[in-house]
Amino acid sequence: MPIINRIGAFSEDMKAWRRHLHAHPEFGLECHDTAAFVVDKLRAFGVDAVHEKIGVSGVVAVINGQGDGPTIGLRADMDALPMQEETGVDHASTVPGMMHACGHDGHTTMLLGAARYLAETRNFKGRVALIFQPAEENFGGAKYMCDEGMMDRFNIAEVFALHTMPGNEVGSFATTPGPIMAAVDTLRVTITGRGGHGAYPHETVDPIIAMVSMVQALQSILTRNLNPMDEAVISVTQIEGGTADNIIPETAWFGATVRSFDPEVRDMLETRIRDVIAGQAASFGVTAEVSYDRGYPPTINDADAVAEAAQAAIGVSGKALVHPNSGREMGAEDFAYMLNERPGAYLFIGQGEGAGLHHPKFDFNDDVSPIGASFFARLVEQKYRLD
Repeated sequence: MPIINRIGAFSEDMKAWRRHLHAHPEFGLECHDTAAFVVDKLRAFGVDAVHEKIGVSGVVAVINGQGDGPTIGLRADMDALPMQEETGVDHASTVPGMMHACGHDGHTTMLLGAARYLAETRNFKGRVALIFQPAEENFGGAKYMCDEGMMDRFNIAEVFALHTMPGNEVGSFATTPGPIMAAVDTLRVTITGRGGHGAYPHETVDPIIAMVSMVQALQSILTRNLNPMDEAVISVTQIEGGTADNIIPETAWFGATVRSFDPEVRDMLETRIRDVIAGQAASFGVTAEVSYDRGYPPTINDADAVAEAAQAAIGVSGKALVHPNSGREMGAEDFAYMLNERPGAYLFIGQGEGAGLHHPKFDFNDDVSPIGASFFARLVEQKYRLD
């Protein structure tokens, strides 16, 4: 696999960086020690500027090329998950109840590797903006950084990101033009009736039976309101109500995740969910309070950026391992906020067999780091080549 020789030469350094990050995970927006580690490395590499505390603990570093040209943004996420690690490896998390179970330690390492190479060689025109982002999991750190004007501040013209994918062949790349990951919305419905003795249901207004009917009725939206050519998910994932066998409770609630790709479909789903719940509530004589939170938007790749990224990936891994029309995922990703502001592409990089993402036995494959770093570097040199 033709990784860049210079990057291959410091692959052991990358392994050490990644394992340090894995052993010292941080959560959400508070990735201050991780950011400090990143900043120390970037300054040692000789980047031209380092800007800290963007989006609380985010970092943007700039490397100037040789001559005028646009700025390309390369992004890596830094945060971990609130999980207890079960890998048993020597570099396992030293923080109880916290671990890098989604490969963000590897993402940060790949971008650091590209930064070291690009700062040494500068074989490109324009500038590279290296974006190290906190809080991809749950908090939308990308939105924090964008809301602080990052894209305009650094004059970023387009932006790219990688995410590891266990189960895919080592060094393979998968992406697709258009939507690649879904919008994610969160539904919570609180139902209030009139509680009482389970032996005398006629004296109550039972929220449990109303809730059961609502949960079933929501699936009719997907089968009768959604165009069969579109894609969406409504998954009820939480149900709670009652305290004892012989008590009909006053209240009950359920929660769901709602996923979609198209803005019009997203609007339709929210409208129909509210309508269905209101109708069911009226038919059972209960009240229903609906909380509908719109989370990350869909992650939508630019077609031209996908083509450019695929060409760079082919230069690293060969055509057989690059899949530029791999299809969509129903997962969600806050890189969507960056793609809402600038064209770009999001790609998955294979790391081979092993535990899946968000699993307590997951560990990033260090063999992938020089491949991902080479991809970032080739993308920059290919797109902004010197004459």
